[in-house]
Amino acid sequence: MRYDLSGRLVVGIASSALFDLTDCDAVFRERGEDAYRAHQEAHVDDVLAKGVAFPFVRRLLSLNDLAEPPESLVEVIILSRNDPDTGLRVMRSIQAHGLPISRAVFRQGRSSHRLMPALHMSLFLSAHGADVREAVAEGMPAGHVLETARVDDEADPELRISFDFDGVLADDSAERVFQSAGIEEFRAHEVRNATTPHDPGPLSEFLAGINRIQRREEDERRKNPGYQPRLRVSLVTARDAPAHERALLSLKRWGLRVNDACFLGGVDKAPVITALDPHIFFDDQVSHLHGTAPATPSVHIPFGIVNAPS
Repeated sequence: MRYDLSGRLVVGIASSALFDLTDCDAVFRERGEDAYRAHQEAHVDDVLAKGVAFPFVRRLLSLNDLAEPPESLVEVIILSRNDPDTGLRVMRSIQAHGLPISRAVFRQGRSSHRLMPALHMSLFLSAHGADVREAVAEGMPAGHVLETARVDDEADPELRISFDFDGVLADDSAERVFQSAGIEEFRAHEVRNATTPHDPGPLSEFLAGINRIQRREEDERRKNPGYQPRLRVSLVTARDAPAHERALLSLKRWGLRVNDACFLGGVDKAPVITALDPHIFFDDQVSHLHGTAPATPSVHIPFGIVNAPS
């Protein structure tokens, strides 16, 4: 029987985002592909350490307990530049960590992002920036996972996700106004267009998938009053009043929602993100992520004018 991915939240992830491949990558850079293959084969039974996106992925997959087996709400699929032989260590590490991931694409030396539409993916995460930029340039929803000191996977069952707005959930049309005409014209433009929603941005479909699971949680809480929802979504944006109205209207018109919204008006995002303590934070501006990445798993979405080649 064919397995249909179309109604599920499907996330593609490179092994570089799921696991810590620092030592493996060093072998490849310093000694070449043949030595890398030999290294992976020699260490095939050595379990890879958790990477930056591991806590996010583990929690996301845990939400499948809301579905009746054999159905699932979430699918995570490995998209890897490894060949199948060297990818064996990745799959064995997945099994050793108890992650319910059974599907993978291994393409020796080539990016796999062109398979995203065929696999109904609304997000691809990788620690290799070039692969992510290529995917985004081709219209795919992809993010570059940055290095962080925090890759712990504590027992807290809640999954907290934070998003920037412009260039992430929305397109970058307002950002283009800001870049060309400054903050005052940006605010005036957003007031003039307050009742006109933005076009959705690269991660709007991913948030739609998260919202579907949140609705399933609401159904579960109605059946079981003791159930504690595990998904919480926050919006953290440099917008402030009066530009906040168009952002909220856009979310509503798209049929999307967040639990928390922080309109910071240029206030440093890093301490706010630390206080919210998300397991993953998406932003299109590297300057913001430099402040958040040391303490929070942070993902750069290289979309729009702020990421255009200079």
